[in-house]
Amino acid sequence: MFLTITQSKLPTWIRLIRPHQWVKNLFIFIPSFFAGIFTDLNIFVHLSIGFVAFCCAASAIYIFNDISDLENDLLHPAKKHRPIASGKISVTTAYLMMALLILASFGISLLLPAQFLWVISFYIIFNVFYSLGLKHVAILDIMIVASGFVFRTIGGGIIADVTVSKWLILMIFLLALFLALAKRLDDLLMETKTGIISTKNVGKYNIPYINSGITMLAGIMIVCYIMYSMSDDVMGGAHSDNIYLTSIFVIAGILRYLQILLVERKGWSPTRVLYKDLFIIITIILWALSFVYILYF
Repeated sequence: MFLTITQSKLPTWIRLIRPHQWVKNLFIFIPSFFAGIFTDLNIFVHLSIGFVAFCCAASAIYIFNDISDLENDLLHPAKKHRPIASGKISVTTAYLMMALLILASFGISLLLPAQFLWVISFYIIFNVFYSLGLKHVAILDIMIVASGFVFRTIGGGIIADVTVSKWLILMIFLLALFLALAKRLDDLLMETKTGIISTKNVGKYNIPYINSGITMLAGIMIVCYIMYSMSDDVMGGAHSDNIYLTSIFVIAGILRYLQILLVERKGWSPTRVLYKDLFIIITIILWALSFVYILYF
């Protein structure tokens, strides 16, 4: 609720580009963090440039998605207050902002390795098709959302010039699928409480199906993380065989999120959890600190 109220007080054009969603772009820093080179100032600066490029691209996609959903948003009791649906920003102006953001994203990407431009281009193309209709195809919708996190991770590896482990890519994809299903559960719980239908394909999911999927992905994700932390390239790069100990915090964090979804039935979206749940916040901080200690000290 606090996040919603805070957003409503922001200028209209800032609400349109959804800066609170930029936290997802932090995945670009993951390869360098796991490689133990996160403190390299030159790499950090270049990754920050890549972060800004992804922020511009993501905001452009959010604008295009709002334009594509305009008719449905006008009928939605909450989404009708969005900048475009409310008429505060015209469709023409929105298209202009989207174009400028895409140009900014491409322009910034030119400061980075050439392969990064390809990554961000594919990210934009995938999401354009998602907004044009693929978001209404059940299962494919969450897989496209998950691919966005993989693109961010691969882009970070290109900038930092590190090989992204297959285990890491798989783990990121599983995590993103897990969070995407959690978002669908949030939509279903909202529909149950208020009768508001958030997406056209929400009817192709139900709570037992999503609960099963979330539980399955949680288990696979934990195993994948443990396998990643015990792989030769990770232990060799970290010069330590204690990385597996950080799995304690991963397990605790996943169990807490499952508790929020399946026991407390709060149906919080993944982004909201990062801002609201103290247990999750502390767990992430402890996980990061333990990783930093093992890798850097």
